[in-house]
Amino acid sequence: MGSNEQRLRGKVAAITGAARGLGRAMAQHFAAQGADLVLLDVAADVPGVPYPLGTQSQLDHTAELCREANVSVLSASVDVRDRAQIDNAIGQATRRFGCIDILVNNAGIAAPSGKIAHEITEDEWTLMIDVDLNGAWRLIQAVGPLMVERRTGSIINIASTAGCVGYRNFAGYVAAKHGIIGLTKAVALDYAPYKVRVNAICPGSVHDAPRVEGRMLSEIARSLDVPIAEHEAVFVQAQPMNALVEPEDVAWAAVWLASDESVRVTGSSVIVDGGFSIR
Repeated sequence: MGSNEQRLRGKVAAITGAARGLGRAMAQHFAAQGADLVLLDVAADVPGVPYPLGTQSQLDHTAELCREANVSVLSASVDVRDRAQIDNAIGQATRRFGCIDILVNNAGIAAPSGKIAHEITEDEWTLMIDVDLNGAWRLIQAVGPLMVERRTGSIINIASTAGCVGYRNFAGYVAAKHGIIGLTKAVALDYAPYKVRVNAICPGSVHDAPRVEGRMLSEIARSLDVPIAEHEAVFVQAQPMNALVEPEDVAWAAVWLASDESVRVTGSSVIVDGGFSIR
């Protein structure tokens, strides 16, 4: 997994959407770098989302993998649409660890999508915005004051190349991810006087690696009516580097933004997309 420098030793990181995919990859990398972890995931299906979300067993497995690095782990089922669940989990975390140094807003959904903008229903639009954009704001609302009080912290919002460019038939997702970029810049200015940094990562097409049980790319393909058996080859064709982004690529960017190595970096968007969005 890389160096044994323990770049995050002594820090506590809260990660949403931690059951699988990028959330698991980041959790494992943070653990390898010495961070204690607060792993949050809805750990259940959500009405209106047309594919299975992370499960409790997957969240438990992420926690077990992280404990192998000899760090402390607290995990909890949290729906980022529910402020009471968020407050309960953050309260548990602060009682156990005393603080939260790093917040990774990773929870998100890729669908309901696959429709032209005017065909999206009110409920579909609201669900997408409430999870992918409002959820990040709610976590900031819960954790931000703790960081401001201590005059230290790093918030990392997982956006997407959909926060940089448009995608046909994904208006809700694109709007939410553009909103994440705007939220990142605005909160970075709010928190700069308190030495709390806020940055975004914009992943491109991330390989659904079996080791992290990812499925985001396959769900985007399904929304686009791309055959699942061919979807990786189809997405690779659009990549200037002729390869999909691996979960580890995003995780290492998150480690850097979480660490003191990026102490003067705030309000930035780190694009990890193999050059897709520069064309």
